[in-house]
Amino acid sequence: MRCAAPGVPPKLRRVGMMDAVAARVAQGERVQFRPTGSSMVPLIVSRQLVTVAPVDTAKLEVDDIVLVRVAGTVYLHRVTAIAGQRVQIGNNRGGINGWTSRDRVFGLCVEVDGVPRKDIAGKVLKNEDSP
Repeated sequence: MRCAAPGVPPKLRRVGMMDAVAARVAQGERVQFRPTGSSMVPLIVSRQLVTVAPVDTAKLEVDDIVLVRVAGTVYLHRVTAIAGQRVQIGNNRGGINGWTSRDRVFGLCVEVDGVPRKDIAGKVLKNEDSP
């Protein structure tokens, strides 16, 4: 899925919007944005508001929705398999993006339109500035 994200710093505008969101999440921010596309229907419909938070990648599980870089592209897609330090990423229609390392997983989708996702407990990294 692609995205439209308010509040993207000007110096990040030259990169793709998903890259900008990934950079913010990698810096420890919890970010809300509206991805576009149909690859994650019905879990995420185009332009629904999603919230992504930094994730403890050691706690990833199959079916988690993550913000991740695979082969140079940033996706908001599902974890479809895990093998040691590698995760396989795919959409919700059976497409596979490929394998990538856990250190390329930036965040975990924790809410869709304000509704918390299930099975996220203990996976989100806490920002020291957060309550």
